[in-house]
Amino acid sequence: MLVFWKERLVVLAVPKTGTSAYEEALGPSASMVVSNPPELKHAPVYRYNRFFRPMFEKVGGEDMELLAVIREPISWLGSWYRYRQRPFLDGRPTSTKGIRFDDFCQAYAKGDRPAFANVGSQAKFIEPRPNGVSVSHLFKYENQSALIGFLEERLGRPIDLPRSNISPKRDLELSPETEAKLRRKCAADFEVWERAQ
Repeated sequence: MLVFWKERLVVLAVPKTGTSAYEEALGPSASMVVSNPPELKHAPVYRYNRFFRPMFEKVGGEDMELLAVIREPISWLGSWYRYRQRPFLDGRPTSTKGIRFDDFCQAYAKGDRPAFANVGSQAKFIEPRPNGVSVSHLFKYENQSALIGFLEERLGRPIDLPRSNISPKRDLELSPETEAKLRRKCAADFEVWERAQ
């Protein structure tokens, strides 16, 4: 999570949407960088609302706006799948080593997900709160030019984005049946991605 106090902007770190690259590029000019623990770095709207918003409002930050980036859901799952292929997860329940992408996505579409497919939901991450706290600026990961343009204008400086935290290449073939199941079971994730800029 990146906080730009003067610019009244909080950039939420939706996992697997390039947040490490943005932290590297923008961290030095941010008022606050929350990079650890992961539960706070990747604080969803509900956690921001519960912990960060009250703190900011106590010191005059009632008008902070939230920005989030959403990735096309199948691409997002592919990034998680590839990330969990890394050797440091070998032998752990969260590893996807030896599991086909199609099987990973089938497991993700279940109600009770096994550990290797339990990666959350982008729609749930940005879900508005009953008190009105919600994401003001929602961008597609695939539309980096719009995101960078917005940030350059809002922060008043050019942004040179590095490539960071890249997962290894893997076969991401998906059967039409599995894709249809994902689109049905995870409709909210596809809907939020469609409405992003």
